[in-house]
Amino acid sequence: MIILDGKTISKNRKETLKIEVNELIEKYNKVPTLAIIQVGSNSASQIYVRNKIKAAAFCNMNTRLIHFEETITEEELLNEIDKLNQDENINGIIAQLPLPKHINETIIINHIYESKDVDGFSTTCKGKLFSGIDSFTPATPTGIISLLEAYNIDISGKEAVVVGRSNIVGKPMAMLLLNKNATVTVAHSRTKDLASVTKRADILVVAIGKAKFITEDMVKEGAVVIDVGINRVDEKLYGDVDFENVAPKTSFITPVPGGVGPLTIVTLLENTVKAFKNQNK
Repeated sequence: MIILDGKTISKNRKETLKIEVNELIEKYNKVPTLAIIQVGSNSASQIYVRNKIKAAAFCNMNTRLIHFEETITEEELLNEIDKLNQDENINGIIAQLPLPKHINETIIINHIYESKDVDGFSTTCKGKLFSGIDSFTPATPTGIISLLEAYNIDISGKEAVVVGRSNIVGKPMAMLLLNKNATVTVAHSRTKDLASVTKRADILVVAIGKAKFITEDMVKEGAVVIDVGINRVDEKLYGDVDFENVAPKTSFITPVPGGVGPLTIVTLLENTVKAFKNQNK
């Protein structure tokens, strides 16, 4: 069993990205800049935002955090996005999720220009992903593919099972695996006899938000297991996989924390640099 060390892979990619950013700054006399929209004070969101800002600073990139109180209206938020869309100094824009219930996340995300949608969450970007057209792809599933490739794990021809069907992870994850020639099954809360499905997987990706949900008896011997879950229980972090008991059965497995999370952030920054280059051709 080998631990898929996302933290180290991420660090190496940030070092490479820093070199590229420095070259772009020298060439264009501009700094790649990511705008982060945060509404309210969700504690998990604050941690994620802080980590993104820290990683960007390491790569010599700029971030602009725009924080609003939960009382902001949808119309007011759309007006603020308009300003960022028109700002030539902003290359990428993300809306930190979740947003308050009175704000429609889909409307907000789709209001961000496609050229600046570095999260790849808009209907346009997802449509292009499903159509095989180059665009920004969501950072977490894209980071997972890069992690598998960093460890030379062959995806082509393998049976992959994705547990979870969210628009952010599950669905784009399935499509990215399919694009790499895996045979893909998407399982979810209404899948009958889930264990019989997950036990078929050569590559098992779990993103359901339930601590230690995937147990040893649900995993095939020698499987590659990717745990996207981050669940806080009694002030400790746990993945969606019962790591302690499942790990010995696998060939590769991600830890929580230190697996998928760091790659999500560096992929977001790489998308921002891609946006910068597209905008400065």
